[in-house]
Amino acid sequence: MSMEEKQNSQTSLDFNQNIFKPTSREEIVEIVKNCYRRNIPLEINGLKSKNKIGRNFQSEKTLDLSHYKGIIDYKPEELYIKVKAGTPLKEIVEELNKNNQQLAFEPNDFGYLFSGESNSGSIGGVVSCNFAGSRRFKVGSVRDHILGFQGINGKGETIKSGGTVVKNVTGYDLSKLISGSFGTLTILTELAIKVLPKPETSKTLVIKNPHLKKALSYLGKGLSSSTDPSGGVFYPDYFGKNFVLNDLTHEGGLTAIRIEGPTNSVEQRLNRLSKELGLLDQELSILDNEQSNIFWGRTKNLEVFKSLKGNLLRIVVPISETLQVIQKFKNYEIKYFIDWGGSLIWASFDQLNTKILNEIKDIVRKHHGYITLIKVEEDLKASADIFTIDPIKYKISEKIKRSFDPKRIFNPGKMYTGI
Repeated sequence: MSMEEKQNSQTSLDFNQNIFKPTSREEIVEIVKNCYRRNIPLEINGLKSKNKIGRNFQSEKTLDLSHYKGIIDYKPEELYIKVKAGTPLKEIVEELNKNNQQLAFEPNDFGYLFSGESNSGSIGGVVSCNFAGSRRFKVGSVRDHILGFQGINGKGETIKSGGTVVKNVTGYDLSKLISGSFGTLTILTELAIKVLPKPETSKTLVIKNPHLKKALSYLGKGLSSSTDPSGGVFYPDYFGKNFVLNDLTHEGGLTAIRIEGPTNSVEQRLNRLSKELGLLDQELSILDNEQSNIFWGRTKNLEVFKSLKGNLLRIVVPISETLQVIQKFKNYEIKYFIDWGGSLIWASFDQLNTKILNEIKDIVRKHHGYITLIKVEEDLKASADIFTIDPIKYKISEKIKRSFDPKRIFNPGKMYTGI
């Protein structure tokens, strides 16, 4: 190691500082081991694109992984990329674009919601939070695209998925566990992720339709048809102005269904879908490839909520329950749109307090769904459960937390009290 590297290493591992910015896995291990010995809680951050999601919690130190970045290996022909966890998602997407490939799960960009501009975050944050875009019902969530990972547990031990592990975690599907754990189980260091070719063409059938019941009927028929759609969304009237596109011939409420694949196939499937739905020419528009990509980009990035001052909830329910859930929300001041072909509701509530939130949770629970609080007022974050969990799953999560992070030094209390 050169003198300069030694100086940099010593600076990054000055334990009198509040923020650590490691550049190597060895530094991360040393930081964690030191915090484990001293019982020092750590807040784990990448590019902070989603750090406002989750409960407020106290931490003595912050581990900033934004300097631990880089593409380790990329084999386009084998449809896989291996990266360091702090690598900006933007850099990964740019590299994949060179080979006309993509992360098929369409990761959300929460930057528009929290800061008014793009910030898609780091790949470690994407995996830790497990939020996926509109193609979710077709290709699965983030966790379904992880081929393997390397991480550091709460004792500073190295964990490798699919290889030799230092800690005995036999019986766990590690990729499934760490995805959606919000940094409470392990510090991700390396990730191997499946990538897929971009479709030759992506076009979107847009139906002029301001009514929820009819929209859900269109989405249900579309998703169950042989046309193999990869996106289905409904925007009520008040969001129509957010989609001013040349090929969009009407304003107001709309239902949109995306068809992707070879050009000839897409054209045939669009024609077949419009006939199966019984649509008249004046009822529909077709977005070409470029405009279709713009439309779905704005959808996965929640751009209709860009100037949102209120609260945003992410509600997942069975498609068969969506209509009843929305109808029961009519007593509240709400703006919403529906994604995932009908099972994901992004709902903005102008007013939200503990009483109203408990009422909403009861409604969703009775319809076999769950809620994640994405954007809420600070005083509510201090007292409310951000994530829905039942007592049995809480006990399981508690045991898993203890096995990975016995002293609870990783993001303690970010997801649930005591975890």
